[in-house]
Amino acid sequence: MPKSLRSPRQQRLMDLLIAARHAKGLTQATLAARLGKPQSYVAKYENGERRLDVIEFLDVAAAIGMDAADLLVALTEPTA
Repeated sequence: MPKSLRSPRQQRLMDLLIAARHAKGLTQATLAARLGKPQSYVAKYENGERRLDVIEFLDVAAAIGMDAADLLVALTEPTA
């Protein structure tokens, strides 16, 4: 299976991470600071310019204050 920055599942994951960040009232800059990264790091994965690996995903979920397993379950749920 080829990797794609624009696959529907990749886009859904990014949408879930963005929604989770917004639900916690975090800006990209605040989240980036929690991760010890520049704001552009968050912008690039949210805009689909880069993919997160598993470890990065776990770090982002923790920095947002979300359970990574809950985000993965949401990723497998059908969209409306």
